[in-house]
Parts: sequence; structure tokens; C-alpha cells
Amino acid sequence: MARTLTSIKDEVVSYKGHVVRCRTSKGRNKVEETEGVLMYTYPNFFTLYVESRPGKVSFSYAELLTKEVELELVPSV
Repeated sequence: MARTLTSIKDEVVSYKGHVVRCRTSKGRNKVEETEGVLMYTYPNFFTLYVESRPGKVSFSYAELLTKEVELELVPSV
């Protein structure tokens, strides 16, 4: 089944308040992994609170659709 922005938004909303791992493609075979709590979901983007960095990191749903960003739920201990 093809993923749509609506299905991606619904999936991200279900992760709200949970710890997620985010893999971001930075180009030229560079990948950055970030782990944080999914804090807010907005119509066009969502934000993660990351303890290792000051502040928040935001990503758009379109980045998930184009696979520039991958998001996965971190299992609870």
C-alpha cells in the first residue's frame, strides 16, 4: 500500500509523548541519528525534544514521505 501524507500524519500522532529514534539523511552517505520525545504535532511538521541538544528539533511529514527522515518507536524498558 502506498503511503500518503495523511497516513503518515496519523502514524506520527500515535507516537506523541513516546520516545522515538529519528534517522536523518544528510547527503553523501551521512546519516544522523537522534533520539527524543515526540512533543508536538502540527499540520505540516512535528517536533522532538532531545536531551543531548539544547531545544527542539523539527521535521516535516514530507521528509518522512520522501524517506529523508525515518522514524521508529523506541521500545520501553
